Amino acid sequence: MDIRIKFLGGAGSVTGSKFLLMIDDFNLLIDCGLFQGLKELRLRNWDDLPIDPDSIDTVLLTHAHIDHSGYLPLLFKNGFGGKIHCTEPTRELAEILLTDSAKLQEEEAEFANRKGYSKHNPAKPLYKVEDALDVMHSFKSHPFEKTFRIHDQIEVRFFHAGHILGAASIEVKIYTSQGTKKLVFSGDLGPMHSPLHVAPSNPPDADILFMESTYGARNHKDQNLEAELRQLIMESDKLGGCILIPAFSLGRTQLVLYYLWKIFQNMRSRPIYVDSPMAISVTRLYKQFTSYHRLESDSEFGHHIFDAPFVHYVTEQSKSKVLNTIKDRAIIISASGMATGGRILHHLYHRLPNKQDTILFTGFLPEGTRGKDIANEEPKVKIFGEDVDVRARVHVLDGLSAHADQDELMEWSGHIKKAPKMTFLIHGEKEQSYILKQRIEGKGWNVTIPDYLETFTLYDHV
Repeated sequence: MDIRIKFLGGAGSVTGSKFLLMIDDFNLLIDCGLFQGLKELRLRNWDDLPIDPDSIDTVLLTHAHIDHSGYLPLLFKNGFGGKIHCTEPTRELAEILLTDSAKLQEEEAEFANRKGYSKHNPAKPLYKVEDALDVMHSFKSHPFEKTFRIHDQIEVRFFHAGHILGAASIEVKIYTSQGTKKLVFSGDLGPMHSPLHVAPSNPPDADILFMESTYGARNHKDQNLEAELRQLIMESDKLGGCILIPAFSLGRTQLVLYYLWKIFQNMRSRPIYVDSPMAISVTRLYKQFTSYHRLESDSEFGHHIFDAPFVHYVTEQSKSKVLNTIKDRAIIISASGMATGGRILHHLYHRLPNKQDTILFTGFLPEGTRGKDIANEEPKVKIFGEDVDVRARVHVLDGLSAHADQDELMEWSGHIKKAPKMTFLIHGEKEQSYILKQRIEGKGWNVTIPDYLETFTLYDHV
């Protein structure tokens, strides 16, 4: 049995995760994400995969984020006919995120064609809503910690990664003539002490380890998030403006609501508008899957944090536009978190030129995203093909990250008692991965940072 790995994404970048595990003639794809951020990365989404989709037998999905799942509709459209295995919340979240991704692509293509600012004539989406709905029939969900078989010689187990609702690390056991080979894929690991999500489970011993390195060179600041956010609200009141929060619909929006709920127990509340249909749908799933996160449920159907009287859910686009007329003392949470698409663009278009307003980012912003340009206080950013002045106050709240930091990554991997034969650092920008590599090598481990499209032989004739 020959076992090889090819890095189709998530190598040298924090996006487009796709790891092709080739076990003789059985092709297993771990994650199937879209590239985001820099244009040179996004263009890869339009390239043909270096393997025919119909030759891929099975997909294992760590979690629902688009940079891990967003290519699935295109994979299915181009011939993939196997099963997609994931946890129960991930299956529900993937349907929300994939259909939303397709809808945004269709809307942006239509808008670009109408405004005439696309270089392509006509502009087209990568895939449509019907493609996203079609691929959902291939999903098969599994509970955490329950082993299942995907091949006569391959067993899989999901265990908690703590990153978002339903996020998993994956253990793949391959039974060979020379014994069992254990491969562990960390997926995206969450922080150890999130008030919202469960902590990552300790990993089992691994012969081959694939570990994310998003914050491989950084540790989160020791900060009082409640105090920082409370101060920001008071400063916004003095300025006489609103706070606009670009936030990921999944995980980040719910965590922001948690902190605002805590703050407003001890100070006068402000109206909070959650202006993202996807975030609203995701919040319903947090109410449904109460055993998968740390918040206690008030009743069978809801939670007081998500149903607070000062929280207003905006579903209609016409009401979304009305939010742009609010002058002060309001908090608007909208997607996407990197300001790459969605309703947030309309709000940024109207509020970036306003000195009284505050733009609050709540997490990692990759290079090449509009959010990164705004956070860097570029004088202008392009929205809907127009240059928009950046006059609003811009603030970045780092402590809400859904990723483990360097110390937490070291702590997680430290539970593996015997050094793996090979450790691959994935899903990280090269500087982050390289610094983490040096630290892990200090333990005597063999560490590799793979390049995009690089292939490695893990076992030969086992």
